[in-house]
Amino acid sequence: MKILVVDDDIHILKLVTIYLTKEGYQVLRAENAEQALALLEGSLPDLAVVDVMMPGMDGFTLTETLTQDYDIPVLLLTAKGELEDKERGFLAGSDDYVVKPFEPKELLFRIAAILRRLDKKNQITIQVGNIVIDRRSFEVVIGEDTLILPLKEFELLALLASRPHQVFTRSYIMEQVWGYDYDGDEQTLNTHMKRIRERISRYDTAVEITTVRGVGYKLEETT
Repeated sequence: MKILVVDDDIHILKLVTIYLTKEGYQVLRAENAEQALALLEGSLPDLAVVDVMMPGMDGFTLTETLTQDYDIPVLLLTAKGELEDKERGFLAGSDDYVVKPFEPKELLFRIAAILRRLDKKNQITIQVGNIVIDRRSFEVVIGEDTLILPLKEFELLALLASRPHQVFTRSYIMEQVWGYDYDGDEQTLNTHMKRIRERISRYDTAVEITTVRGVGYKLEETT
């Protein structure tokens, strides 16, 4: 799991990074919203921990961008405990919040809870539109038809379907499906995506795989 941490307080940034790393998470660090958005060009995290009070773009605005444009769950860090700040955070799309100063264990518990609640990649079945993906049988059911895809194609489709409308970068997809030590080129990914499209296009599907030029792919519901 990869987590983006955004905080202009370098001490908080280091502290959170230490505890997350000990728990086995990969950590992307940013000291402001602009740095955070730049990092997304190369790698999409599974969750973001965002400080509310930052110079420039504040945490609420960044949360709106992360949740609406990238479908990334957000946990807000705030020094305020007032009801209006909590309300504003949830309206911006945050999944939870932790008030500073906080116990690192509480932060870890809340992060784990969000990931358990939102992560679909490890669910037995994933449904998007009229497609049902069964991870036990490796079957893809479209209406009354059942497809058996080659393993890599199945994994690619399941990954995209785990977060509909989210753009997955090419590097992230290849890491998740082929592994970090994969030494092949991106043409392999292009070929697999083309085959998946050809296979599902033979059926009356309510989804499509879209290429985001220069970035990667996303799966969208069409109805």
